[in-house]
Amino acid sequence: MTDNSEQANWSVAEWHGRMLLDQNGEKIGKLQDVYVDVETDVPQFATVKEGHIGRHLTFVPLGGVQIGPNDLQVAVTKEQVRSAPDIELHGEELSQADESTLYHHFELNYTPPSTESGRRLARR
Repeated sequence: MTDNSEQANWSVAEWHGRMLLDQNGEKIGKLQDVYVDVETDVPQFATVKEGHIGRHLTFVPLGGVQIGPNDLQVAVTKEQVRSAPDIELHGEELSQADESTLYHHFELNYTPPSTESGRRLARR
């Protein structure tokens, strides 16, 4: 696996459908979408589908992601992902309020972007 210092070569299209693993190597789910910082285009969050019945999208932070040939390992636990707040999407951007909620849940430092919107969906 490589660390995120090699993210200059990342491709959202290559990440879509890859398995996300937690920091302990446990499967979280398949990556659906990637949200990037509106100012830097750096990947910030991925969404995964959780559950077998009534599946819903859950956000997973990508800070410190380890890129493997078939999967991506994130720096949070499966339990943190399972207990993450439900975020309803309106369009293709996260609001700053939703971002703040996610950053606080995952105990990450949150610095709001200087734009009104938060993170945006990366195009595949």
